[in-house]
Amino acid sequence: MLRALGSTWPNRGLRCLQPRVRTASIFLVCLVVAACDGNAVDDEATRAGLTEKNLPQADEPYFKDMDNGVKLTADEERGRNMWLVWSGGNDRFWDWMGKPTLGGFDLLKIIAPPPGSDMDRAQRWKTLGLVNEPCFDPALPDGDPSRFGLRLDMRRSDCAADPFANAQKYPGAKIGSRGTTFQDGSVFPVGSYFGEPTGIVGLRLFTNPDFDEKAKAAWDIKKYYSDPAYYSNPNLIRPYRVGMSCGLCHVGPSPIHPPADPVHPQWADLNSTVGAQYMWVDRLFLATPNKQNFMYQLVRTYRPGAMDTSLVSTDNINNPRTMNAIYSLQARLEMGKRIGHEKLSGGEQNNKQFNDFVSSGWLTELYKKPDEVWTPHILKDGSDSVGGLGALNRVYINIGLFSEEWLRHFNAVVGGKPITPFEIAIAEKHSAYWRATEQGTVNTAKFFLAAAKPDHLADAPGGGAYLSSDSSVMGHGREIFATTCARCHSSKAPTPPESLGLVDCNGPNYMACFKKWWGWTQTDDFKHQMRTIVDAPDFLQGNYLSTDARIPATLLRTNVCSPLATNAIEGNIWNDFSSSSYKSLPSVGSVTLQDPFDGHAWSYPMKAGGRGYTRVPSLTSIWSTAPFLLNNTVGPFTGDPSVKGRMDSFNASIEQMLWPQKRLHDPLLQDKVNGWIDRTDQRSFLLVPSFYVDQIRKVAGPVGEKLIDKLVDADGFLRLGPIPQGMPVNLLANLQLLAESKSPTDITDHYVKLLNFLVQLKADLLSVPATSDNAQLREHFANVRDDLMSLNKCPDFVVNRGHYFGTAQFNETSGLTEDEKAFGTEPVLSDDDKHALIEFLKTL
Repeated sequence: MLRALGSTWPNRGLRCLQPRVRTASIFLVCLVVAACDGNAVDDEATRAGLTEKNLPQADEPYFKDMDNGVKLTADEERGRNMWLVWSGGNDRFWDWMGKPTLGGFDLLKIIAPPPGSDMDRAQRWKTLGLVNEPCFDPALPDGDPSRFGLRLDMRRSDCAADPFANAQKYPGAKIGSRGTTFQDGSVFPVGSYFGEPTGIVGLRLFTNPDFDEKAKAAWDIKKYYSDPAYYSNPNLIRPYRVGMSCGLCHVGPSPIHPPADPVHPQWADLNSTVGAQYMWVDRLFLATPNKQNFMYQLVRTYRPGAMDTSLVSTDNINNPRTMNAIYSLQARLEMGKRIGHEKLSGGEQNNKQFNDFVSSGWLTELYKKPDEVWTPHILKDGSDSVGGLGALNRVYINIGLFSEEWLRHFNAVVGGKPITPFEIAIAEKHSAYWRATEQGTVNTAKFFLAAAKPDHLADAPGGGAYLSSDSSVMGHGREIFATTCARCHSSKAPTPPESLGLVDCNGPNYMACFKKWWGWTQTDDFKHQMRTIVDAPDFLQGNYLSTDARIPATLLRTNVCSPLATNAIEGNIWNDFSSSSYKSLPSVGSVTLQDPFDGHAWSYPMKAGGRGYTRVPSLTSIWSTAPFLLNNTVGPFTGDPSVKGRMDSFNASIEQMLWPQKRLHDPLLQDKVNGWIDRTDQRSFLLVPSFYVDQIRKVAGPVGEKLIDKLVDADGFLRLGPIPQGMPVNLLANLQLLAESKSPTDITDHYVKLLNFLVQLKADLLSVPATSDNAQLREHFANVRDDLMSLNKCPDFVVNRGHYFGTAQFNETSGLTEDEKAFGTEPVLSDDDKHALIEFLKTL
């Protein structure tokens, strides 16, 4: 998402990190921050003399009406509060992200938009899909003079004060200018370590410790809202920083208690764990789009409710994925206890486990010192495999906690420098915010155990009208679910016979075990047992409706960009948060991909070491979670959280799942490819910043030096374009600019290959007549198709393909690889079967 922010900048010369740059390149260049050498540094809380003991989580029952009014213990209340208001000092990170983008990305303008903006409180839901916090009125037209003129939502006088903003009870980090008195006599408060409410759930306001007397004198609210030369100045210091809690991406309208008007929700209308499925992430981080910037074309691929969580610590794979609902955690943990046995080594063993906080009960059975854990898999690729608490704690790092250390290990967003692991041991030593987070997330897990319950359509207002009363149809749908879906989408299942030999499966033996298990699920014996389980009256009670198992891409046939993610493989940024078992997973084999120029099929070998798998999503409350697939590409987005709006999306989306021919197809190649390809919607330009050129120059040798001289302009930049309308976005977005080998020979070969490709492409584009249409421009890219494909980290362009179970398309083996054919054929459901299945799915 953040790669696209350069499109908001003014067309004027600016300086950032010293070199003179052009407007279209400013974002990319200025966001490059090389990993630092030297010793680790303390976080702000530590430098202010605070420890984790000074940062306890709050126990006020302020959100008691949320989550369908569930009754919580004090610990569970602390866990919910942490989920909704704790940002752990990440306001530093989000402020940093605003500065190098020269005003292009600015969370302060999200919570306090300029006059006339379509992001103000009245239009925020429709434009951004962000949840308005109750107890606020729209901003004053001319801004709040007590808040430096910012147009912040105003807290209503008839509402009690936000308890988390109590700086006496929760004093924040007194650092920099916080707590000082300005020359005019005004006091700049330290504030609470939870910040203050902003009017948007999940975003909290903090005073900026860099806002000193000089910054105050330079602050001009009119220029901040209207003058690009002012707000794009990298030296501008804003009076506030904005912190982000997990709630931003997980709070949404309750499916069974929806707001009458989503613009004006009450706390009782909101749920902490349903996922921000209505959020327009591209608009949140790209408020003023410029379609001629290729980075805008990239961010357009993020459907509402989906985002690329690996974008900051980038793996150079465009990979938007849904922001999940969290349901039935106990059943999920129990499923992990059955099949989620993982081995830990090295820094992986530094993750906190439930045993560090509880001394009895079933939670203590999920870990055995020093190196065994039984765990669910949270991320789509099943990589977070060190325990439930490790998965929770990692999220806070990924949204900016202890950014003093995190940003040292990669070049944010742009990449171009080998990534090194973020080490838990260093965070333990240098970050009070990290240690406080570790102490608190066990209560968040307790909250999930208590509150993350299924939302049944029957309990929603008017929901009964959408449910079938025909017992024969429901019985038939239940049987189809048992024989077709339940093997993956139920945490209640038959026990595999010992003769299958499913022992020590997570690790190098995984594919051998999986194929044995899959073959067993195709037998009459398994289906008979599964029908009995599904027919039981208590089937849905305590059922997570997923196994959380890792499904090989060769079976699933969905887009492989998520399974190819590299953040958690050995030696990468999340090395300490993925298990040794994950890192030793074998290759799934070869998958069939399709060429984005002519649609021909070809075989792509998937790498080993953890990549190649997608964990099974839960079908809990599936009626309320459409569109479908891991990137929200199957089905229409309605933007309507009412029961009718959800059902309209569900009905259309589930039809596309079960009748794949109804899914959107590529407008250029049509039936030559099996789905939709994200393409540019008009001509645009891609700029490769000088940082990349410099990195390549260091290792490319004499041959590379000569090639570089042919590529760059006087400022050291490479401008590629025009990119024609209709170009596959991921053909360029997934370009592998960084050599990922440790072999000096391989590194040199990669960069020479890259440079030769760039020289050829630039020469082709320079020869394009000014009158060329888009089809002629695409031909120039077709000339370097082979190079583009071979340099692509994920050359899979069809985003809504796969999951063909129960359809004739699963058995169409023409063009498939032997690894894909190895799973055999499946019974094809009739239209009546599918309609009955849909009726049953509505009850989940």
